[in-house]
Amino acid sequence: MTKRNRRSIRLKDYDYSQPGSYFVTICTKDKLPWLGEVINGQMQLSAAGQIVADEWHKTDEIRANVTIDEWVIMPNHLHGIIEITYSPVGAFRRNAPTHRNAPAPATHQPTDVDMPRQVVVGATRWVAPTTMGLQANSLGAIIGQIKSICTKRIRRAGMPDFAWQRNYYEHIIRSERALHAIRQYIQQNPLRWQLDRYNPAATGRDPQAVELWQLLQEPSGGITDDSA
Repeated sequence: MTKRNRRSIRLKDYDYSQPGSYFVTICTKDKLPWLGEVINGQMQLSAAGQIVADEWHKTDEIRANVTIDEWVIMPNHLHGIIEITYSPVGAFRRNAPTHRNAPAPATHQPTDVDMPRQVVVGATRWVAPTTMGLQANSLGAIIGQIKSICTKRIRRAGMPDFAWQRNYYEHIIRSERALHAIRQYIQQNPLRWQLDRYNPAATGRDPQAVELWQLLQEPSGGITDDSA
């Protein structure tokens, strides 16, 4: 059977290595619950989920121009906010609230993974990163690296069938209003799993997700006029 050419729908001419904050979602292949389960509104990570949490947690530790904001791992996907900063070396690290369900001491590609606060454009896209042509330190390169190393580690841990969905979802965050709404959505994701669009057994639509989607689709990207 002839394979169709996969089409990248990243924003044309947009530099995904420039400073900015991005809301990303990465899903497992076929939305299978490799990463754990939600019990009583709390996410319980599987062995695969622990590996993903570990690698995501390392993202800004090994990349000087990246800061990780709010994030959460769900049974079959990960939501997170990634900030690409100006300086590739010694990048400024601002304090930001996080919802990391990675284990803590006192608390709680060619494989099949194949702002500062201000950003100038906003769009929501499913993005198909390629193994060639990606600029170093760009969002696509970062996501591709995370997916690749997670896949290798998970398969070595005895789960040879694990795979990610080839694409990933991203939205360029353009306002504090949108940033706050996305953070809130991520924080409450486990509590709203029964309504999650990625849950095969969802009992209905999530009003919070609908509201967030509408906000992100506004031409202003959630920007309000404070001078009024």
